[in-house]
Amino acid sequence: MAKIVVEQIPVLSDNYITLVHEPVSGATAAVDPAVAEPVLGRLATRGWRLTHILNTHHHGDHTGGNQELIHRTGCAVVGAAKDSERIPGISVEVGEGDTFLLGGAAAMVLETPGHTSGHIAFWFPDSHVLFAGDCLFSLGCGRLFEGSAEEMWTSLKKLRDLPPDTLVYCAHEYTAGNGRFARLVERDNQALLTRLEQVEALRAKGLPTIPTTIADERAANPFLRADTKSVAKAVGMEPGADPAQIFAELRRRKDAF
Repeated sequence: MAKIVVEQIPVLSDNYITLVHEPVSGATAAVDPAVAEPVLGRLATRGWRLTHILNTHHHGDHTGGNQELIHRTGCAVVGAAKDSERIPGISVEVGEGDTFLLGGAAAMVLETPGHTSGHIAFWFPDSHVLFAGDCLFSLGCGRLFEGSAEEMWTSLKKLRDLPPDTLVYCAHEYTAGNGRFARLVERDNQALLTRLEQVEALRAKGLPTIPTTIADERAANPFLRADTKSVAKAVGMEPGADPAQIFAELRRRKDAF
């Protein structure tokens, strides 16, 4: 299968739109386009033609540019079949285990409910790239707007089980804030402390902290570590407690942080 080229476009206050280009066919997708103009500008700069939009969920800061991009480029919109009524302009409906082809590059669709009931992620295994939307963030995870803690924990475990070298592109630059909370949870986690140093250096230069990797998140992200003794202890629960309940308490504390 063909490999993809990935470019991030920072928009709004902390969003990322990601362009995914398959150079053999020329197919190009915009992942979660909050707005249209920055996408059109970058496409023009690169000489790429937009063929698809990939939506991980229905929130306006992920779909706000859909209709304008459809109007300007005629692109198709790929989104969750379970959420088709809330994805503007959807024309390709997908679900768990489906494969979407961007030219010669194959993406596996993973259903990851929790943040929203119809949230999905797109995993390009041959390129070792995951587009996680608002499910998994660097050192954090999305709020539970529509799903349960059990659903979100199951979704996060699904992503955690991907190959460790998988590059994770999420839709927001939240790492520094997430890191401040994570440090309260695991003060002695050396992987976390190392990651925080990297984050501070990147942000000081105005550089993105995304992508991260599955390996780094396994080691440092407390929301992927709800089944470890150290995280259980940090939230005042026994190590043998249900990890979903530990996750729920962790998420509750983050919401109030």
